[in-house]
Amino acid sequence: MRSLHHCLAPAKLNLFLHVVGRRPDGYHLLQSAFQLLDHGDLLDFHVRDDGIIRRITDLPGVPEESDLVVRAARLLQATLPDGSRLGADIAVTKRLPMGGGLGGGSSDAATTLMALNHLWDAGKSREELMALGLSLGADVPFFIFGRNAFAEGVGERLTAIDGLDCWFVVIEPGVAVPTPEIFRAPDLTRNSNLVTIPDFSKTLQSGYGKNDLQTVAARLFPEVAAAIEWLAEYGKARMTGSGACVFMPCDSEAQADRVLAAVPARWKAWKARGIGQHPLSSLQKM
Repeated sequence: MRSLHHCLAPAKLNLFLHVVGRRPDGYHLLQSAFQLLDHGDLLDFHVRDDGIIRRITDLPGVPEESDLVVRAARLLQATLPDGSRLGADIAVTKRLPMGGGLGGGSSDAATTLMALNHLWDAGKSREELMALGLSLGADVPFFIFGRNAFAEGVGERLTAIDGLDCWFVVIEPGVAVPTPEIFRAPDLTRNSNLVTIPDFSKTLQSGYGKNDLQTVAARLFPEVAAAIEWLAEYGKARMTGSGACVFMPCDSEAQADRVLAAVPARWKAWKARGIGQHPLSSLQKM
C-alpha cells in the first residue's frame, strides 16, 4: 500500500477535568474522562522513496518545521532501519480550531504515527507508538490508545471506559486559549479530590464532576464565559480541556439540531457523535 486518504484525526472532549496536584517539576496532575468524536481533521498520506517528509498543504500560523504532523513523521522515520529511504507527502485538512481544547494537533500527530507505521511497515506496537507520541505531547498517547479513557497523571495513564454514545453540540467561541496561561493562573484549583472509575462511570451522562480549568479560562476570555452561559440554557454545558470550545451532550440528534439552529451567528458551532474507537485502530498491532 502506497497511500491512505481521508484519515480522520478525531476530536476529543474532556467530559470532566480535575486538577488533583502538581509534580515537583511543575507539571499538573490530572484526572479526566476522554471522549472521542466522529468529527476532526482529515489527513492524506502518500509514501515517497527519497526519504523526504513534506507537508503539502499550507496551514496559516503553523510553520512546517514545527507542525506536530511533520515532527511525528520524522520521529517514526528515525526508528526505521538504517538505509531506509521511505518518506511521505502529507496533506492536512484542518477542521478543528487551534487552542480549542479538542486535541487537534495531538490527534493529527497520533493519526500520522498510526498511518505511517502501517504504510512504512515499521512494525511498531500500540505501546511503542504511545511511547513515541508522549514526547510530542501528553494527549498524543490517548489517541493512539484508540479508546475512550479515564486519564490520570499528566494524561498518559489510561484506562478504557465506555464513554457516551450520544450526540454533542460544540461551540467554537472564536478565541485561542493558550494552555500554559491557564495552568499558571494563581486562582486555578489544584487540589480536587481523587476519584476512581466507579465514582463516575454511571454518572457521565448526567454531567459528572467539573472542569477545574473552566473558571480561569472564562475569567480571562469573556467569549468563553458567554458561550458557556448561552449553551447552559439548553443543557449541561461545559468547556473542554483548557478551552476555548464549549460542549453539551444531547438526548438525540434532533435536540442537537434544534440547539445548532439557535446558536448566535458570531460563533461557529457543529454537532458530532461520540464514538467508542479510533477509526485507525484496525491498523494497530497490539
